[in-house]
Amino acid sequence: MTWHARLDIDYAVAQQRSVARHVHNGPLRVLQSLYPEVDAVCHNVLVHPPGGLVGGDTLDIKVTASGHAHGLITTPGATRFYRSADEPAVQRTCVILADQSRLEWLPLEAICYNACLAENHLTVSLSPQAEFMGWDITALGLPGAGLPFLQGRFLQHLEVPGVWLERGLLDASDARLMNGPLGLAGQRCMASLFFVSGSALQRNRRDTGLELARQVMADHALNATAGVTCPNAQVMVLRVLAPVVEPAADLLRLVWQAWRQHFWQLPAVAPRIWST
Repeated sequence: MTWHARLDIDYAVAQQRSVARHVHNGPLRVLQSLYPEVDAVCHNVLVHPPGGLVGGDTLDIKVTASGHAHGLITTPGATRFYRSADEPAVQRTCVILADQSRLEWLPLEAICYNACLAENHLTVSLSPQAEFMGWDITALGLPGAGLPFLQGRFLQHLEVPGVWLERGLLDASDARLMNGPLGLAGQRCMASLFFVSGSALQRNRRDTGLELARQVMADHALNATAGVTCPNAQVMVLRVLAPVVEPAADLLRLVWQAWRQHFWQLPAVAPRIWST
């Protein structure tokens, strides 16, 4: 039996508070809205009760926001792509930000189990004054448990239409890609943090954002396998490779904290679920 689940979340402002309205079909839910910082920022936890995806499963997530709404979405645990026989397991996330809205997309890692056939798509469309900050953390296999990623494929698609596109296919049988110095170099976690603006970033915002990330990286254990750049005037990306998830996630959180303060003048209030 395969699952096809859909979740639509819409953020808007009501009485000076960002509120989330959502509808679902299938095993995909949003827990109650939380306000651990200010009413202007609505935190939500996305829950997928089956706990993972197998071949033929599809998760479709659509997030919209308008006005000055600010949403933050995370998950209580990893997204797991299990062994698939024929069809791929697919997660598609579409974000549409209007007006001066903001969204933080901060799910925990995706784990690609051995012999999975997985696709993970994220598409973000923004109006000129909207902004987005999100990350993607992918673990290939479970090396600590003696379950390496030896078979299977993972397709990753990150896109801001007309602005930025990254699309990569990782095949476990491609030894040069998985272990070569110009590929993953034997690392089994790849992670990216990205800040996206609906219009060109002002030079001082861009330069300070890059410098803050570099300061954090300089003092981090993953400094040698991390880098930050602006592929164009609207996108800033931090990329890192690591042997396992934890140090990569730590670096992303530290830079997220610095960027949140710099770009939005907001303190780094982590979702409560991260500390449970």
